Amino acid sequence: MKLVIFGLSISSSWGNGHATLWRGLVRALGRRGWTVVFFERDLPYYAGARDLLEIEDGELILYSDWEEALPNARRHLADADVALVTSYCPDGIAASDLVVSAHRPIRVFYDLDTPVTLSVLERGESITYIGQRGLRDFDLVLSYTGGEALEALKSRLGVQLVMPLYGHVDPCVHRPTSPAGHYAADLSYIGTYVEDRQAGVEAFLLEPARQCPTLRFVIAGAQYPQNFPWGENIFFVRHLPPQEHPAFYSSSRLTLNVTRRAMAKMGWCPSGRLFEAAACCVPIVSDWWQGLDSFFEPGAEILVALQPDDVIAALDLSDAELHRIAEAARERVLSSHTSEHRAAELEAILEDLKSAAAGQPALQA
Repeated sequence: MKLVIFGLSISSSWGNGHATLWRGLVRALGRRGWTVVFFERDLPYYAGARDLLEIEDGELILYSDWEEALPNARRHLADADVALVTSYCPDGIAASDLVVSAHRPIRVFYDLDTPVTLSVLERGESITYIGQRGLRDFDLVLSYTGGEALEALKSRLGVQLVMPLYGHVDPCVHRPTSPAGHYAADLSYIGTYVEDRQAGVEAFLLEPARQCPTLRFVIAGAQYPQNFPWGENIFFVRHLPPQEHPAFYSSSRLTLNVTRRAMAKMGWCPSGRLFEAAACCVPIVSDWWQGLDSFFEPGAEILVALQPDDVIAALDLSDAELHRIAEAARERVLSSHTSEHRAAELEAILEDLKSAAAGQPALQA
């Protein structure tokens, strides 16, 4: 099977959560016999922090503008089994027009930012990666967010068939490793700065840091502004490439997950960071959103914070209790949330779609 993807970036993880997800999924598909071709516009800010140069069992095509990409795109679509466009693809509208006009491949749109997409629509603004016809011309829409987001995609963008394809982790990459002293933290957090996540960072990291001045807090991410309210016991890692994530997590006594406001409001939005940290056997404290308990059991596999005091209480737990929670979360991830699991889910969805198109009974996953 051949999959052609028009996406944001797989070559650079700088300020880009899509990259790690795609790397894990592409590797898993490759192990299952797929060939993947990923088209990525060669943007300067990604080129300056590129940490992947080629795709195993596939091809990475970097291009400077859409006209340059077009001949290669047409050639690869001619023998593709599946063609997929993602949210925030810089040429999403042009790529969608090309994909929906292709006759051979199954035509898929994958919205890795569904609540953000829907929020933009609610404000009456245009979406740079979705055209005037919405998503009605795709055979299948995948959503990184489940729950009510699935019905909203149908009603707002004319989607015919939508299925969730949640985050995941490649346990060959994210696994327990030796801690690194320069990442040592009582509480760590990985996340690109975005305004609609700042209230959560303020409540669940900055406020505990103010109340616990003897503890060490570490933030890793990109695009933090000059006026960010750093404290004396809060340390910063500007860019943390994926290969450093295991050492970063393994250097943390506890790690924090904070969800963007638009995503938390909609629920069913597990960040890939949740699965990464759990795979590294690091205990997690997270903000709450509907559906979280379908991925991890609160109290047993994850700690939930509704206010700053909940984070401080988590920091006060014994090492033995935190380790028990971390071990349980790791077991849950390895049994249900690896990139291999998502690759198998994607295959099952596509097989059902093909069976339905051929008038045959759907396969049972």
